[in-house]
Amino acid sequence: MNLPRIIPCLLLAEGGLHKTRRFAKTRYVGDPINAVRMFNEKEVDEIIVLRTDLQSSGGGPRFAEIADLASECFMPLAYGGGVRSLEEMDTLFRIGVEKVVLNTAALEDPELVRAAAMRFGSQAVVVACNAKRRTFGGCRVYAHRTGRTRSETPADFCRRMQALGAGEILLNAVDRDGLQTGYDLPLLREVTAALEIPVIACGGAGQLEDLRRAIREGGAAAAAAGSLFVFQGRHRAVLITYPTRDELTQLFVEPPGGSA
Repeated sequence: MNLPRIIPCLLLAEGGLHKTRRFAKTRYVGDPINAVRMFNEKEVDEIIVLRTDLQSSGGGPRFAEIADLASECFMPLAYGGGVRSLEEMDTLFRIGVEKVVLNTAALEDPELVRAAAMRFGSQAVVVACNAKRRTFGGCRVYAHRTGRTRSETPADFCRRMQALGAGEILLNAVDRDGLQTGYDLPLLREVTAALEIPVIACGGAGQLEDLRRAIREGGAAAAAAGSLFVFQGRHRAVLITYPTRDELTQLFVEPPGGSA
């Protein structure tokens, strides 16, 4: 029985794991190696690690650190953060990363997406689209490096990335990040309806039901979450969690004559 992919999304900064709220207000949540080991034990589908301290860390991937993480992963690892060349991508694949996530590079040098897909295959290239809602309605692509929104809608940007060869989109709702109030389903529906490639929903999951809604109602192929898998209770105590296969089966498999 094939269940939708449910993916922990971890933010790496200054050698540790941190969690953000609306891409700001970071909170330290633990050691990345320990977190990966715990997710191994919980048999997660795959894991996404995104580096967020690019300005203070010198801007590029820290290959030794990523290699240490990859060596501990029993599941596929996707890495994003500071990747700007085919050579860097080649190094990441050689040290054990299975997918590279491009964000700033896709915004500023979109031809890198085409070149990467041609060299490594579309299945290895994920483009992250950070989407932010405007005060007077509608969504626009948000550029984290500049802190500004762009003129392009998320659907238009993702269509362009699909045409360039991206194999998957990581769609992150900036306004929902870390709030655990549920995914932005209208945004998800708009983007998934525009694409043929898979979309990973990210930003806002607060309970298991949110995962189901992202897949069933939003059209996502997979759901990623950070806070849901690292915080517990209303006081947000740090605790690594992940649903069991039985919980996921109950969540996504409809019983005869009814809906899940």
